[in-house]
Amino acid sequence: MTTDANIRFNQLNLKKPILDALNDIGYETPSPIQAQTIPFLLEGRDVLGQAQTGTGKTAAFALPILSRIDLNQTQPQVLVLAPTRELAIQVAEAFQKYASKMKGFHVLPIYGGQDYRGQIRALKRGVHVVVGTPGRVMDHMRRETLSLNNLQTLVLDEADEMLRMGFIDDVEWILEQTPPDRQIALFSATMPQQIRRIATNHLNNPEQVTIKVKTTTADTIRQRYWPVSGIHKLDALTRILEAEVFDGMLVFVRTKTITTELAEKLAARGFSTAALNGDIAQNQRERTIQQLKDGKIDILIATDVAARGLDVDRVSHVINYDIPYDTESYVHRIGRTGRAGRQGDAILFVAPREKRLLAAIEKATRKKIDLMELPSTEIINDNRIARFMQRITDTLGKEDLSLFTQLIEQYQLEHNVSAVDIGAALASLLQGDSPLLLQNKSQHKAAAFKHDHERSDRSHTERSPQKLRKRAAERKSEQLAPENGMQRYRIAVGHNHDVKPGNIVGAIANEAGLDSKYIGHIKIHDDHSLVDLPEGMPKEIFKSLKKVWVAGQQLNISHYEEFKSENQPKNKKSRGQLNKPDQSSRTGQSRKSAKAHPSKSSSREERSSKSHSGSQKSTRKSSTPKRKRRG
Repeated sequence: MTTDANIRFNQLNLKKPILDALNDIGYETPSPIQAQTIPFLLEGRDVLGQAQTGTGKTAAFALPILSRIDLNQTQPQVLVLAPTRELAIQVAEAFQKYASKMKGFHVLPIYGGQDYRGQIRALKRGVHVVVGTPGRVMDHMRRETLSLNNLQTLVLDEADEMLRMGFIDDVEWILEQTPPDRQIALFSATMPQQIRRIATNHLNNPEQVTIKVKTTTADTIRQRYWPVSGIHKLDALTRILEAEVFDGMLVFVRTKTITTELAEKLAARGFSTAALNGDIAQNQRERTIQQLKDGKIDILIATDVAARGLDVDRVSHVINYDIPYDTESYVHRIGRTGRAGRQGDAILFVAPREKRLLAAIEKATRKKIDLMELPSTEIINDNRIARFMQRITDTLGKEDLSLFTQLIEQYQLEHNVSAVDIGAALASLLQGDSPLLLQNKSQHKAAAFKHDHERSDRSHTERSPQKLRKRAAERKSEQLAPENGMQRYRIAVGHNHDVKPGNIVGAIANEAGLDSKYIGHIKIHDDHSLVDLPEGMPKEIFKSLKKVWVAGQQLNISHYEEFKSENQPKNKKSRGQLNKPDQSSRTGQSRKSAKAHPSKSSSREERSSKSHSGSQKSTRKSSTPKRKRRG
């Protein structure tokens, strides 16, 4: 099901402040899920939406919700549940951006790892929209600091992700506490049985919206990405323009404002460029496109709408200066090159917080997008020098230089300066304040980004839930070394506390702001669990994780190796004691092995002592360690 390509936001009955905000942002037309979902939500209908990440779901529910908000009512009217802290923050920021013309509007993100007092103060002052993770929302509801008595709309964003992270029971508990006449919008990339059961039990005759995106890309298009954001985008684009051999180029941005700003900045750097957006008159747009076809301009900065249907043979490169919101837009964008069997290049700029969109594009297109090698400083400088020399050659061959020759000769005689020095001074004068050559800059951030992205790819295969369960059944976690780039941690919650892997994943993902797919092997014991996390955890996150509550217990997280070291017996055992067999864990055969290999016996004793809390306490209290027999 697709939407009319010509529909615009002002045709969707959104309130004027919302349309004004969208106009300022530069959004022109809704994505398919926005065009189909907004009318239903404006009517107060329940919606069951199935669409991939990056299709514009946030605006699909935020815009109609904002159009129905009563600013005079300061009790929460809208609750959005999100699986991670990162997503909760992004959704709250989107609400604030779309409501920029609504005076007095307040949205509050609530999630674990943040002090309760600040959240409670904000709730007491009054908010219209609350965006939160299930665990923290439940905590506030139980403390009676969050009231849902006046709730009008509940949104479940990325419901399948909440199911995967073990939050589904929390979500159902929250649903049961909401008013019976509230509106519900449930969005999920997939529809497993548990999600369909929630929809059946809690949604009232919902309208179903399913977005099937175009995901095929031409094999003739080489796709690459570069991690960059903010003010560094312009420098990265400039470097690419100087090093890449291209004929014509399309640079896609999100808003009309950026088209003109970027075109002006590139023109100031000596590039032949023009802007193309919906505010430009149709006849002017046609002239601009014809100039691109004729080679009078080489670079076109465009929005998706303005470039729709654009077919110019000489376009060899497409640059996604701003990553598109949905995968279908990405496919349409890069389809402007590599046409009719010709080779084309597509380059995608990705900010650190947009890695999820990159992963969504790769998943939808079923193609790996490679990290591009940004041209080195040496290559850029060689190209600049070559162009500088070529300009001299062209000028000598085409221009009448007799007047300037006389002036230089006169200056040389009067000041006794060599012609080389005069030429260098004139070159510096022509160059102006901008340096001719680039300085070396470190690219270590790109390497780190690549490492993160590759780990994300591995997580879909190597650390899939099915393989984790299989591997856990085959080997004990203590005998498995953490994977490269991972570190093992001990948390003080286990089987005795009825904890599940999903509870652990959800707590750590929310508190550490870590995507759940980066959480590695988990092994649950009776009174503790072991979990592998990426190396280099910041101290402030480590400190906050110690205080997190899961299944009624504080995590009290610690480095596993340090915990083992700190809980070793203080007095060293004598050689004879090391050789003495542990009667609680060895058969007659193992006793012989222990005598033959005292070091192995010692290591097994140490592991045995650590797996029983009673034994741990005994060894810490006694100066001479005593082994505790099993009853």
